[in-house]
Amino acid sequence: MKKAKSISRAKYGYLFILPFFVTYFIFSLIPLLDTIRYSFYEYYRSGLRIVGPSFVGFDNYINVMGADFFTYMGNTFILWMIGFVPQIIIALLLASWFVDVRLKIHCEQFFKVVIYLPNLIMASAFAMLFFTLFSTSGPVNNILTGLGLVNGPIDFMGTPVGTRLLIALMNFLMWFGNTTIMLMAAIMGISPDIFEAASIDGCTPRQSFFHITLPLIRPILTYTLITSLIGGLQMFDVPQILTNGQGNPNRTSYTLIMWLNNLLRAPDYGRAGALSVYLFIVSGILCLFVYKMVNGQDNDAKAEKKAAKKRMKAAKGGKN
Repeated sequence: MKKAKSISRAKYGYLFILPFFVTYFIFSLIPLLDTIRYSFYEYYRSGLRIVGPSFVGFDNYINVMGADFFTYMGNTFILWMIGFVPQIIIALLLASWFVDVRLKIHCEQFFKVVIYLPNLIMASAFAMLFFTLFSTSGPVNNILTGLGLVNGPIDFMGTPVGTRLLIALMNFLMWFGNTTIMLMAAIMGISPDIFEAASIDGCTPRQSFFHITLPLIRPILTYTLITSLIGGLQMFDVPQILTNGQGNPNRTSYTLIMWLNNLLRAPDYGRAGALSVYLFIVSGILCLFVYKMVNGQDNDAKAEKKAAKKRMKAAKGGKN
């Protein structure tokens, strides 16, 4: 009796994902390879004359590294840190409070919507709004002057601290809701039986948070940290609009992507390509560092388990 031929539908799956690979190849992979290629060429415009492309090796990389690379990288990290650290701390606290059945918080869905709403506003609109609110003739200064709290208008964007805090506040408001919702979903994915058993064993809410909640939501925390880090390195629209592309005062809010944008507008494709490659390498190294840092305990535990298994096998072999 002949066996019936099995019908394979795998080919249809490949057909469905083919458009994605074609789009990725045309709009992502080819530009990426071109960027790397141009980074080794001198290719820029001088007045009305186009210079290049002519091969210069690693000259563009040396030129970019010898310019203000580390200054602008420092600006980028400062802006990211003062916006992200409060964001992750407050998001964690709110997420744990909202899903805690003992607190019995009412109107939970309403608060979720309110928290997430700023995430729907475009960054450019946010920057223009804050520029209007905190300008020397804006509503914030008018209110402070009207209440007699200050003698004259405060130039919020005239100092490095003021400008950086405004940019960090905007980034906080734009992404705080998304982070909170993700962490709430992660905590809700933990079985309530675990918290109930811990409570019966006398575990305090603080111990439960640090020894149960945080370890179990580590994958989501890792994802949040990595995506936020990549987004921070790509920070552009908020400081660009708020400072009119100048990174004022004294370029203390000038980010790496703002520099890349100016190189592309010049245009100086060689140096822009080199800077893009540097950004790619820095992003990869930092993401790997964050992943290892957050998941270091898991790796240590796995190593200990493997070592224990080896010892058990060695002990059994010795008995035999």
